[in-house]
Amino acid sequence: MQLGRHGVAGRWQFWIDRGGTFTDIVALRPDGTLAVRKLLSDNPAHADAALQGMRELLDLPAGAVFAAERIEAVKMGTTVATNALLERRGEPTVLVVTAGFADALRIAYQNRPDIFARHIELPDPLYARVIEVEERVRTDGEVLTPLNEAALRSELAAAHATGMRACAITLMHGYRHPAHERRAAEIARAIGFTQISTSHEVSPLVRFVARADTAVVDAYVTPVLRRYIGGLSDALGRCRLLFMQSNGGLIDAPRLRGKDALLSGPAGGIVGAVAISQRAGHERIIAFDMGGTSTDVSHFRGTFERTHATVIAGARVRVPMMQIHSIAAGGGSILTFDGQRFQVGPQSAGALPGPASYGHGGPLTVTDANLLVGKLDPRFFPRLFGPTGDQPLDRALVEQKFAELARGVGAALGRSVAPEEVADGFLHIAVANMANAIKQISVQRGHDVTEYTLVCFGGASGQHACLVAAALGMRRILLHPLAGVLSAYGMGLADVRVVREATVDEPLHPGLMARLAALAATLKRAALTEISAQELELEATETQLSARLRYAGADAHVAVPLPTAIDP
Repeated sequence: MQLGRHGVAGRWQFWIDRGGTFTDIVALRPDGTLAVRKLLSDNPAHADAALQGMRELLDLPAGAVFAAERIEAVKMGTTVATNALLERRGEPTVLVVTAGFADALRIAYQNRPDIFARHIELPDPLYARVIEVEERVRTDGEVLTPLNEAALRSELAAAHATGMRACAITLMHGYRHPAHERRAAEIARAIGFTQISTSHEVSPLVRFVARADTAVVDAYVTPVLRRYIGGLSDALGRCRLLFMQSNGGLIDAPRLRGKDALLSGPAGGIVGAVAISQRAGHERIIAFDMGGTSTDVSHFRGTFERTHATVIAGARVRVPMMQIHSIAAGGGSILTFDGQRFQVGPQSAGALPGPASYGHGGPLTVTDANLLVGKLDPRFFPRLFGPTGDQPLDRALVEQKFAELARGVGAALGRSVAPEEVADGFLHIAVANMANAIKQISVQRGHDVTEYTLVCFGGASGQHACLVAAALGMRRILLHPLAGVLSAYGMGLADVRVVREATVDEPLHPGLMARLAALAATLKRAALTEISAQELELEATETQLSARLRYAGADAHVAVPLPTAIDP
């Protein structure tokens, strides 16, 4: 569903990407011109970087409420949900499951990321408590064991008494027969749980573990996301606020759920990268987004690539999202030498303390290495640093720290080593890591990467673009004038998107077509109802249908596009 992007006379639009290190803002002025702001996401000088940047552009004093008559829309991507997962700062969550399945998520699929490891370390579960409820429904809908409401009410009340307010509910075959899940949700709501995620709503597809995982993630991060959105909404008053979803589409802020916001920022970057590359005549691209905390790469060849199941920060999630490969290699990735080898990341200095050159006592990072070898010029870098937040990058401090590190490296090697040689060595490692990430989404999937254009964006990608392209044999690089804030720019180019899914789980035969046509019509009505409820001014609407098919006895699915009007 396309949202107007040309602006309304006399009103502003703000397109914002709140990243882990920087918050980028692209503003569409009432006269159609663009303005740009880049601020540290965490800064003692202001409570919220997005609001601060908007106030600066509108010349508003600190704490002022925004006037709706001046702002047409604020379109935003955020890492709030992702950071809640990464840092395990979500809402304490109770998981309600069918009796006998308390350990199902812990057992899961018995994946072994490292097949030679004798000691397997599993990530801690997101849920803090499990409640097994007596109930059982067969796959055909027959109730074998009625829901034991009294026992469930007692255990939920006990969990609520300990301070828990988030609840994830996943019952056997609930995706197809959700009556028990709905009743359990009613009981939890009556007790006082403020966040309730039922599996038939968040992931209405077959497979118990995948549904339960997604419900838990949604219950765990949605309250954190809602608190952040609530703070923004209070400051913005009646201004329209939309958020980018992981699937690459916008949605009205009150309707955003945690499960759909895990790739909110990177998804905007892909939308922006595809838009600028197509305008320049490039249809095959590798999007290379290097920010302060991570590097995100993705492949595009005519259509957006999406995945329906992924693992983010150790949590399994099954929702439609852009296919993005992320590695811990950003401008803030910490450089370390253990006496034998150089290592870049995976730890990041973030926005606070940030790289050493930021003047907050941070460690040496990739940004500092680029500063030392001359790829960064403090004269052209924002003056956002130091104790007062208005100083340039501190080159003298970086030179001192690299000189100390070079002496340690020289002592280990038994020869003199120049600080610039040390910095250059770290940069080559960072480049190799990023090139390998691109190979995973291209060469390993049968694509000849030398025929593609490397579209570079993010605050740090330009410093490494040529080295990464050379390492891959790529001959074309595209750097847009707004490359440093392209993810924010992509927020303004994105469409409103609503996704609806359902499980059919039947053999494909001619008689199934009529049922698919009816199901498609039902899903379309539900999607359009949600769109209309958002009261957005849309230029046009478009419906896309697809079916995920698998061969009998196989596990992998193949996505097949369907006509919008299925002919039985």
